[in-house]
Amino acid sequence: MKALLIGFLLLGLASAQAAVESGEKAPNFSLKNEEGKSIDLSDYKGKTVVLEWYNKDCPFVKKHYESKNMQNLQSKWTGKDVVWLSIISSAEGKQGYLTESEAKANKKSSGSGATAVLLDPSGKVGKMYDAKTTPHMYVISKTGELLYQGAIDSNSSYDPSVIPSSKNYVDEVLSKLASGEKVKPGRTQAYGCSVKY
Repeated sequence: MKALLIGFLLLGLASAQAAVESGEKAPNFSLKNEEGKSIDLSDYKGKTVVLEWYNKDCPFVKKHYESKNMQNLQSKWTGKDVVWLSIISSAEGKQGYLTESEAKANKKSSGSGATAVLLDPSGKVGKMYDAKTTPHMYVISKTGELLYQGAIDSNSSYDPSVIPSSKNYVDEVLSKLASGEKVKPGRTQAYGCSVKY
C-alpha cells in the first residue's frame, strides 16, 4: 500500500513537472485545424507564435470577443507576421467542444483574426502546456522559447467595460519583441473558465 502511495505521489510529481516553464523551449505538437489540415507548431519556426486557449461559451472569452478586444489584437499582430493559434481543448460532450465544420463556422461568425483554430478534443496539447483556463495565453519567440504564459490582461472581471483600463500583457510582450527589446520570460495567473477536459 505504501509503495502504491509513493507511486501515485511520483506520478503526480512527474505530471506537475511536465508543464513547460517560461524560458524553456515550447514543446512541438500537431493538431488538425478548422479546415481538417494537420498543423505542427514547428511549421512556424522563425516566427513569433501566440497560443490562445478558447471556449466560445465561456463568459471570459465572450468578454474579449464580444468587445472585439481579441479580434483587434489578433488582426494587429497577424498583420505584423505573428502567428496566432486558437486552441479548443474541450472534450466531446463538454462545453465549448466544436467539430471542424463548427469551428470553421464559429471562426467566421465571431470575426476571429486567428491564423488557425486548432482542435484538441483529447486535451493532450492543453495538458502538455498546462492550460488551465479560457482564455489562457502563451507567447513563443522566433527561436521557439516560451516567453510568456498566463492571463491576457490585468483585470480578471468578465465585465468588458474594464478592458480599456486593463494592462494587456500579451500586447506588451509582442510590442517589446517587435521593437527588438529583450523580453524576460514570465508568467501571470491566468483567469477565466476552467478548460473542459
